[in-house]
Amino acid sequence: MTKALKLLVVEDDPNLGNLLTEYLQAKGYDAVLCADGELGWLAYSKGDFDLLILDVMMPRKDGFTLAREIRQKDRETPIMFLTAKSMKQDTIKGFEHGADDYLTKPFSMEELLLRVNAVLRRTKGAEPKEEEPDVFELGSSTFETRKQVLRTPQNERKLTTKESELLRLLCLHRNDVLERSHALNEVWGNDSYFSGRSMDVYIAKLRKYLREDPSVEIINIHGKGFRLIAENAQ
Repeated sequence: MTKALKLLVVEDDPNLGNLLTEYLQAKGYDAVLCADGELGWLAYSKGDFDLLILDVMMPRKDGFTLAREIRQKDRETPIMFLTAKSMKQDTIKGFEHGADDYLTKPFSMEELLLRVNAVLRRTKGAEPKEEEPDVFELGSSTFETRKQVLRTPQNERKLTTKESELLRLLCLHRNDVLERSHALNEVWGNDSYFSGRSMDVYIAKLRKYLREDPSVEIINIHGKGFRLIAENAQ
């Protein structure tokens, strides 16, 4: 059995903190809660965590200070900030302190989970769930997710990470709608206008690659997202 990834949640609001940890535990993560920055530092020092989720405004030691101290000895463990602040300079400050992502309150549990999954996949190479195949058969083409290789009847291509992540989501939702917001939060970590424009460019690239296989097509679903149609999808 695969060992659950270990997450440290440092949040001074007990209601939100308990909600976050219980939700993440229900989704298969080993989540540990600390109520302030000093307790968070002690837990971090003793534990081996795969992701740190830090509130910014906390008593005794704020999230930015905690992140700075962690980054002085650890450049690898990913950090996600949770904060009520939404000013641009606060977001920049978060990334300057070593953040891998930044989530502004209020947020949905679904958005949190999407971002946690995306950060872990980018930084830890987190394995897909057991039921997710390594190879997708699409028409006369195949897509190997781990190798990031797309084979069409005419070519074999090594995809970029974002191309691969986006095609993987399309394959998981094949013959169904992949919602734009879901894809953006999963692959780009946010659903901003600029990320949306970037995703449209990547969709165009994937369409160009798959155009070599007439049995596969990516279509727009107006106001919703995209649908990957494959004649012999399995």
